[in-house]
Amino acid sequence: MEIASNTIIIATQNQGKLKEFQLAFSPLGKQVLSMADFPHIPDIEEDGKTFAENALKKAKTMAEIVALPVLADDSGLCVARLDGAPGVYSARYAGEHGNDQSNNAKLLVELAKLQPKDMGAGLSLDAGAQVLSEAQFVCVLALYDPASCQALEVQGTADGYIIGEARGRNGFGYDPLFYLPHFGRTMAELSPEEKQSISHRGDAIRQLQQKLR
Repeated sequence: MEIASNTIIIATQNQGKLKEFQLAFSPLGKQVLSMADFPHIPDIEEDGKTFAENALKKAKTMAEIVALPVLADDSGLCVARLDGAPGVYSARYAGEHGNDQSNNAKLLVELAKLQPKDMGAGLSLDAGAQVLSEAQFVCVLALYDPASCQALEVQGTADGYIIGEARGRNGFGYDPLFYLPHFGRTMAELSPEEKQSISHRGDAIRQLQQKLR
């Protein structure tokens, strides 16, 4: 898939996500704008049952309005002991969309309701870190070009564990609770470059870059 336009719109108001995409697309020579540059566009209801459905709906709807390629992502956290929840409801898990503090608090409450289970066997954790569940971050990216009516989808993942306390200030969403044994830190304790190298969004972005090249 070739994108003739030098401008790609990222369908997000989230500054954390925007910085990750700007970092990723700068080597391709693409100007990256966000929905903050198009305040007249209404919010798109994310009513899909899967990450892919939500991502494609946002990308196609917005691209047809602005007449430029739009890249949309739908991402979330799937917690093993909660049967994959919060999943597509990750951003509004506690009811208010994008309230990271409330979402994290609810996640810990829901896991606290379960019977204790040793999830930390074989993990090298520092004192005081309680492992609550295996978990996976999932990110689906959908790029839609209205000029060619073509769409491109990729999915990235990152595996880790949910711990019982928030750590780190560099991330957003559930990053402070998502522990990565390989680093011995949470996602929120990584530098932007480290996070990009292993995150679900970084994984998806690398796949997208490969396809666009």
